[in-house]
Amino acid sequence: MRTQVAIIGGGPSGLLLSQLLNRAGIATVVLERRSRDYVLSRIRAGILETGTVDLLREAGAGARMDVEGIPHDGCLLADNGEMFRIDFDAACGRKVMVYGQTEVTQDLYDAQDAIGATIFNEATDVALHDVDSDAPHVTFRHGGADHRLDCDVIAGCDGFHGISRQSIPAALRQEFERIYPFGWLGILSRTPPVTDELIYARSDRGFALASLRNPMLSRYYVQVPLTDRVEDWSDEAFWTEFRARLPAEVAARLVTGPSIEKSIAPLRSFVSEPMRWGRLFLCGDAAHIVPPTGAKGLNLAVSDVHYLCEALIQRYRTGSEAGLDGYSARALARVWQAMRFSWSMTTMMHSFPEHGGFDRRMQQTELALLQRSEAARRLMAENYTGMPF
Repeated sequence: MRTQVAIIGGGPSGLLLSQLLNRAGIATVVLERRSRDYVLSRIRAGILETGTVDLLREAGAGARMDVEGIPHDGCLLADNGEMFRIDFDAACGRKVMVYGQTEVTQDLYDAQDAIGATIFNEATDVALHDVDSDAPHVTFRHGGADHRLDCDVIAGCDGFHGISRQSIPAALRQEFERIYPFGWLGILSRTPPVTDELIYARSDRGFALASLRNPMLSRYYVQVPLTDRVEDWSDEAFWTEFRARLPAEVAARLVTGPSIEKSIAPLRSFVSEPMRWGRLFLCGDAAHIVPPTGAKGLNLAVSDVHYLCEALIQRYRTGSEAGLDGYSARALARVWQAMRFSWSMTTMMHSFPEHGGFDRRMQQTELALLQRSEAARRLMAENYTGMPF
């Protein structure tokens, strides 16, 4: 079996890359170790930057998003009950779109099916070979048989725990990591959202986030110690704690109900450099992880896809490898900007075990600066809505 681009991972980044390349006349094969139902059952982020929205439309996968997605031109920040609003549209002229990653993935699967793209779900024993040569190939097992896939390029879109990054020799990789001493306990409930914009709330009890998926589906989070387990939290306990961390006027109108999904996600900042080795190019979580505070995870993966897609189209249309040679540096420049923003939001809004009075004053000062300074609000709005690709 042969293709031009072998894509490891059938999540949103792998599917989007495949969709864009196929529309440009470049053949792909996507290998995903999980079933399609499993991929579509994962609950992930739901805030899309302006650039992500535009690229989904360009890929022919934005029609349902444009109907069902909810444009947001601001968000709310709270500190121990005191709340103010950041107006993205007024600050930088851009918005974000509330549209769940599960929906994005479904739309991309539908778009791939419509063009007859080749996707192998439940592909096991995937291994990369001769990556640092001009003739890489991938072996895998599917449907009870072993397969070999020859290709020109391999795109590693298989996430933090995938094989792609691990295929780069450890001596050639430099990894940067910050593990945060807490996680987010999140629930999904079929209840009307407490507000029509996201609320990032800091309190002495810890951080809370009020977000939404649609007018009758709410996604809420509270900061918890890493030692907590989902089983430690009943729905009643979650609602009590969540309400206590919100401003009083917001808590008073909170509608509660049974959770339909509940999980705890640890928070980390992680970057692996470089994002290229030979004919292997990393995209998304395979190369970097951001804490969810800044809503950057999926959006960073999309910017990687944009850069890699441009470079591959240049190669196949002109023969120039300049874009591929510059891919890692170009992608990492944007990765580190998003890493800084996510780290700063996380540091500003969470309670850290080691924080003392000085650290608390710094958090208060950062929030006060956002409230009074037009320049500070513009900087936050530019980063939140997404810097141009």
